[in-house]
Amino acid sequence: MSVISLPRRGSKPDKADGPVVLTVDQVDEIGRELDALRARIVADLGEEDREYIYKIIKAQRGFEIAGRGLMYLGFLPPFWLAGVGALGISKILDNMEIGHNVMHGQYDWMREPGLNSRVFEWDTVCPADQWKHSHNYMHHTYTNIRGMDRDIGYGILRMDKEQKWNPYYLGNPVWAFLLMVFFEWGVMLHDLEAENVVQGKRKWKDIKPLLKGMGRKSGRQILKDYVVFPALTGPLFISTLLGNAAANLVRNLWTYSIIFCGHFPSGVQTFSEEETANESQGEWYVRQMLGSANIEGGKLFHIMSGNLSHQIEHHLFPDVPAHRYPQMAPEVEALCNKYGLPYNKGGFFKQIGSVWAKIFKLALPPSLVRSDSAPSVIVQRQQAAA
Repeated sequence: MSVISLPRRGSKPDKADGPVVLTVDQVDEIGRELDALRARIVADLGEEDREYIYKIIKAQRGFEIAGRGLMYLGFLPPFWLAGVGALGISKILDNMEIGHNVMHGQYDWMREPGLNSRVFEWDTVCPADQWKHSHNYMHHTYTNIRGMDRDIGYGILRMDKEQKWNPYYLGNPVWAFLLMVFFEWGVMLHDLEAENVVQGKRKWKDIKPLLKGMGRKSGRQILKDYVVFPALTGPLFISTLLGNAAANLVRNLWTYSIIFCGHFPSGVQTFSEEETANESQGEWYVRQMLGSANIEGGKLFHIMSGNLSHQIEHHLFPDVPAHRYPQMAPEVEALCNKYGLPYNKGGFFKQIGSVWAKIFKLALPPSLVRSDSAPSVIVQRQQAAA
């Protein structure tokens, strides 16, 4: 299998057949090329990007108004289904192409209060400040580092063969299904680190402020979706309540699927803390590319995924407006090809099929599962002998 090793600076890359060997200088050059790509895009941000996010916000609000309005005709099944669809699309756009990207600071340069990452709040039960800690900081800093990135399994799943197996993981497919159905609640609980609470590693004083924030935010969401808007439709209260629940389910299924396709399909790699200690900017970039995957699709598909269908580019450039990722992707892929790095991409059904195959496979004891071959690229940061 191909191996990236990082020998002492100045040594020559191995051109023989077999493992791909990159020098530290080459990894540094990868970093410089990606820095230059980011700088070019950031320098080009302007009116086109403003108009894009304004159009997305206008579309999201339009779908929400349409969905709310159609619930007044919910006694007719076609209108109820249309209302669920419109609300589902509204929530997907709000969470993925607007909320996720705005809270990454992708539009802070516009200096518009409604698009400021520090104050933005989204239409889901997870408080924005808690999500920004668990996602923006923990996940994007320590991407796919075992023991540090809690997005590997979300604290409840076995998603990597290096995770020690125990009988609990026989339920891997069940836990994954429940996480998919209740995904917004799983995201809300993520920063709580429930497994550490159960094991006594986190104390009440650590989680009390988090629980208060969760209670406030989830309470507002429950009131809005399951009390106020259903009550506004009078005798159609139950119909509207069920419609809102169905729209939330549509959003949960979609966001789970897109996110898991970007993080867990076959070929995505994880790393140890030792491998990533004191890594350079170039090494950080390489880790992001090896630990992510893209989903191929058309323009509408990318919009509905919040452009997280370009998860590789998102992990490389999390604060660059996501609608620019399709523009950046060919250069990133060319860079991977230049240095022999894999560029993991595939259609939605290929990637999601790979994810669920992994979920089922890793549910079983290692002794019952044929061991996979070594990953196509391993980052070995140990220095070679002089």
